[in-house]
Order: sequence, then C-alpha cells, then structure tokens
Amino acid sequence: MQPTAHALSIAAVVLAATFCGATSAVEVGETAPSFTLKDLSGRDRSLSEFKGRTVVLEWNNPNCPFVQKHYNSSNMQSLQREFGARQVVWLTVNSTAQAASDFMDPVALTRWEADQHAVPSGYLVDASGAVGRAYGAKTTPHMYVIDPAGKLVYAGGIDDKRSTNVADVKTAKNYVRTALEETLAGKAVSTPTATPYGCSVKYAS
Repeated sequence: MQPTAHALSIAAVVLAATFCGATSAVEVGETAPSFTLKDLSGRDRSLSEFKGRTVVLEWNNPNCPFVQKHYNSSNMQSLQREFGARQVVWLTVNSTAQAASDFMDPVALTRWEADQHAVPSGYLVDASGAVGRAYGAKTTPHMYVIDPAGKLVYAGGIDDKRSTNVADVKTAKNYVRTALEETLAGKAVSTPTATPYGCSVKYAS
C-alpha cells in the first residue's frame, strides 16, 4: 500500500534525524567488533562462535515502517532463508532501549518473529546499545556483512530505495545480496558502503 503524505513526512523527519552527528565506530576493512548478547531464549551468543563463516548483522525494530517494508514484502525473510541455506550466519540485533516506546520484551519479539516467519540464525537483544554503538548502527534496518576472516566487508542500507513503499523492493538494487554473493565467491565487495536508511535506533541515553 502506498504510504500517505503524512506518513512519508514523518518518515523523512526520522530519516533526517538519523544522520545528525553520527559516525561509524568501525570501518569497512577493519576487524568486526566482538560481542556477546543474549538471544530471545536467554542463551548467550557470541560473534566468536561463528569464526570462519560469513555473518550478516541486521539491526531491527519491528515497529519501524522501514523494517515493516522489508518484512511485509518477505524481502528480509527470503534473504535469511536463501543465504542461511548457503551456511551464512544471519543475526538480527535489536538495540532499542528498555525505556523507549518501541521496546519489546523477548516474549513479544518471539511472537513477532514467528508471525513474520523470520528465520535468522539468532535474534539478539542489545538493550544497553553497546553493540550497536560499537558498529555505529544508525537505523533500522542497518546492515553489515562480515567475511570468514572476521573483517567487515559491507556496511549500510539494505538497498537503494529509501522508502517505506513495499513495491520498491522489486526494483531496488539490493546491496546486501550483492555483498554476500561476492563474499561467498571470494571476491572483493564492489559496493562496500551505502547510506543506511530507516528509523533511528532508539538507544539508551
């Protein structure tokens, strides 16, 4: 469904606010910051357990219309499923602060994930925002690809269509897909960075 002018206006304000004074904490080509976070079942998951594998980090907030665009179109789930079958580790990360109105507890997130038929390797809770800040995550979604050597090889938006319109998914240039295809083929990523778009990450103050 085409978003209303009011919705687009709100989205534009959110998007503009996202980039004010924010800089990435880790640069493409550098070693991806290590972390340990709890998944929705309360189990500790660490980046180090996936050493030697390609890893995707997807910053997520189910209440964000930009996230909803990629889930309502099944774009995100399709990528999770396709590359999961190729042994890519897909970690969804939620850095929404507990005090934020968008905060969802693990029970609600588990229900949402099931309703969306999402199939990441894990959904990780980063309520302190420490991991999000280490990666410089600005928006939901904000995507990262880490190669088997542990180097960050892609950081940015999922694609080049900065809208909430589901129909745009079909004609978008998907940077994450390209980065994964090239990484799995042992090639350098042709577009290693792209401007992220979406709702601002609701970090704890």
